[in-house]
Amino acid sequence: MSIIPAPIVRFYHKMASPPHFYSFTNKLLPWLIVICLILLGTGLYGGLYLAPTDYQQGDSYRIIYIHVPAAWMSLFVYMVMAISGGIGLIWRIKLADVVMISSAPIGASFTFIALVTGSLWGKPMWGTWWVWDARLTSELILLFLYLGVISLYGAIEDRRTASRAVSILALVGVVNIPIIHYSVQWWNTLHQGSTVTRMDKPSIHIDMLIPLLLMATACKFYYAIAMLQVAKVELLVREQNTQWVKKIIEDKV
Repeated sequence: MSIIPAPIVRFYHKMASPPHFYSFTNKLLPWLIVICLILLGTGLYGGLYLAPTDYQQGDSYRIIYIHVPAAWMSLFVYMVMAISGGIGLIWRIKLADVVMISSAPIGASFTFIALVTGSLWGKPMWGTWWVWDARLTSELILLFLYLGVISLYGAIEDRRTASRAVSILALVGVVNIPIIHYSVQWWNTLHQGSTVTRMDKPSIHIDMLIPLLLMATACKFYYAIAMLQVAKVELLVREQNTQWVKKIIEDKV
């Protein structure tokens, strides 16, 4: 007897169907966009105007409302990409491959933003744009992993072969994720330790914390929106010779 409820199993099988996934995505996207805009507007207003000035860093600390969510998302998106790649390798689910490759450019963008904003923040705090700090270096390696996945997928003409190859690369690269997360604990680095995810309590004022969490949630919704949009295009390309795609084209024509 299965421990997974039947409705969840049925939903899972439906979402593995490309036509159902495409239709469901079209209905879901408007809601995601509205929620994302509300969270983004509220988070930015709270972080840039309502949050108090830091007694040490002044207003320069407000870059955390971009830097920290982008850094969190760089790890989150990579894990989604690797898990999707693993599912695609094991169960040969086409949509898992689509989610994986659609996530790569978005994750690379978040990683790039994290590195750039980190450098902008590091200049007034550390006196330099860049140091070969364990956290910064491992985050840079993460960017190269994303770019490697994108380049490898584009270099192989057959999409199924390309999906298998980049899935293996993504899974191998997972070893870098705990290195990024625990680097400030394992090595003596300039990068500050965790202030939000501490086990006892966050060492950040609640008026600063709430906008930060709102921005982080907004970034997750943005990722879902961007990934689904890219996935729809990737799915149409892969399924271009099927009847359901031809019907969509005929309806629009």
